[in-house]
Amino acid sequence: MPRLIVDNLVLTLEEGESVLDCLLRHDIEVSFGCQAGICQSCLLRSVEEVPEEAQKGLNDPLRVQNYFLACQYQPQNDVWIQLPDTGNFEVEVESLEHLTPEVMRLRLSKPQDYEYRAGQFLNLFHEGKSRSYSLASLSSDPFLELHIRRVPKGLFSHWIFERLALGSRIEIGPANGNCFYTPGQFNQPLLLIGTGTGLAPLYGVLRDALSQGHLGPIYLYHGSSTPEGLYLQEILSKLQGKHPHFHYVPCLSRGPAMEGIKSGRADEIALSEHPDLKSWRVYLCGNPEMVKSAQKKCYLAGARLQEIFSDPFLPAQP
Repeated sequence: MPRLIVDNLVLTLEEGESVLDCLLRHDIEVSFGCQAGICQSCLLRSVEEVPEEAQKGLNDPLRVQNYFLACQYQPQNDVWIQLPDTGNFEVEVESLEHLTPEVMRLRLSKPQDYEYRAGQFLNLFHEGKSRSYSLASLSSDPFLELHIRRVPKGLFSHWIFERLALGSRIEIGPANGNCFYTPGQFNQPLLLIGTGTGLAPLYGVLRDALSQGHLGPIYLYHGSSTPEGLYLQEILSKLQGKHPHFHYVPCLSRGPAMEGIKSGRADEIALSEHPDLKSWRVYLCGNPEMVKSAQKKCYLAGARLQEIFSDPFLPAQP
């Protein structure tokens, strides 16, 4: 059996076991979240090179330094790893606001040296576990803004909705992800499609694009199964009135038609109204099934893979 060498410990990996599972089985504390290779909470570093599949989604600087995702690495041979310094930050809760009964806007103090782009995600830490949440705030804002959906029996959402208070101190990790606006092609059309609190990163991307003077048309399709899930309608409608090249399209996937709201799934409506996406930049956030399906549809509609950015909200593992 291959061995996992951690500092002065030598652990035996079971057949088909990931580095993360081995560490947890031996009660070694390590950050983790989705366990699907998306949130990057379980980022570790190997002394030697690691397979490409263990580095999927990592940027080049991390790859060349032999960083890998512990949940995705199932070693076939002995491997030496380094447990990281956390590099985390302690922040303070500045505001808690119910946008709807099921969505909380959480604003945190911004550490002095905290670098991020609107639309990226960070990890919150609580009781030895972490969850990923996307940043709706701009890097120029004096706070960090997250939109939290209440999840039945959810460890983190229960903590945030029921126990957090103004002034509470919590731990966050550095920002990750490539779902953010990149200036340069200011006339390029942008298509933003999101469901639920997938609006959070899109709201950040939208505001970032507008603040940097993006001139091309921007379409935001926000989908929900209930009218209450279409939060920030008033704010987005005001932005639409202020910026003629921005178009906000709320969509309801269930129930009767409502004035000002389109009936159907956000991705299907968006693709029906924009069947040719050649030269467009696309952002997809929220339900992972929607994101996966829309990625394929947008590619077939002409969008380049390099111009399709996504942030699927995977359900947390127990």
